[in-house]
Amino acid sequence: MKVVLDAMGGDYAPSVTVEGAVETVNEVEDIEIILVGSEDLIWKELRNKSYPAERISIVHASQTVSMDEKVSLALRRKKDSSIRRGIELVREGKADAFVSAGHSGVVMATALLRLGKLTGVSRPAIAATMPTMKGRFILIDAGANVDSEPLNLFQFALMGSAYSSRIYGVSNPKIALLSIGEEDTKGNDLTRETFKLLSKSDLNFVGNIEGKDIFKGEVDVVVCDGFIGNIALKISEGLAETVMKMLKKEIVDIITGRLAYLLMKPAIKNFKKKTDYAEYGGAPLLGINGTCIISHGRSSAKAIRNALKLANRFAQQKFSEVIAYELQRYAEEMKSVLHETAVQEVH
Repeated sequence: MKVVLDAMGGDYAPSVTVEGAVETVNEVEDIEIILVGSEDLIWKELRNKSYPAERISIVHASQTVSMDEKVSLALRRKKDSSIRRGIELVREGKADAFVSAGHSGVVMATALLRLGKLTGVSRPAIAATMPTMKGRFILIDAGANVDSEPLNLFQFALMGSAYSSRIYGVSNPKIALLSIGEEDTKGNDLTRETFKLLSKSDLNFVGNIEGKDIFKGEVDVVVCDGFIGNIALKISEGLAETVMKMLKKEIVDIITGRLAYLLMKPAIKNFKKKTDYAEYGGAPLLGINGTCIISHGRSSAKAIRNALKLANRFAQQKFSEVIAYELQRYAEEMKSVLHETAVQEVH
């Protein structure tokens, strides 16, 4: 599989992106990586690195999108950005997937404009993988849509379920709807109406879940709109970092702190690994006609490597086709359910 990497995307690009690419081809045999960006800068980073040269190529892009640029301006003014050029390679069939740690808004907008949505998809969604006491769960939507309708959330559940089963191998994933209470009457209009849709489907919907329970590991997919999902994601990231810093400070402040730290070091290291976004690499933008992985702006070489590996798995699975099939399977059923719901509301 050929995976395009936005070599200029991220806070530490191109050094960490190129390093991540080199690590990937040295570890994974069935992947080719196309680095897109400033050819001179990329070659400078590749110099003196050992890797199979036939599996890393470069496509020059004369422009780079900075993290603080407005999406609309970047789309109009930077037609030769590393993001645009990379996604065009996927659109033209010259690559199977695209990965970027750059401006997520521009990545999403460009992917939507140039690759388009899958037939039947109302809105694409970001699916973020998060740790639990028992493993992991998928949070969808994690930030692609500020406002959503019940049908959107139903499709998010469908795509999240397919992700969990096909990529992570979970049998019949348990799906929950993020709300302020477990009862079906709790929440706002969006969650209550979505609850009705999910309850009438053959998805393994287990009901509402409160924020305090999502990390227990009882469900595999947590569904919400992108506004709530992004807040939940950022709070979780910030909390994990804060807990780690607080723990280290408390240990240092006690007299036997040095000895305590040495004894606890394996556990602390394991905790950090479980809560580190670098372990998951990035979050796929599901619902578009292609594979697009959005990585954290602060991605390390390890995070880039894991994002590239994830993109490779998505491409191998032809995951877009999987989602298209599932949407088609539910299309007629959802029309019936929506019509029935509308009739009930009238009466």
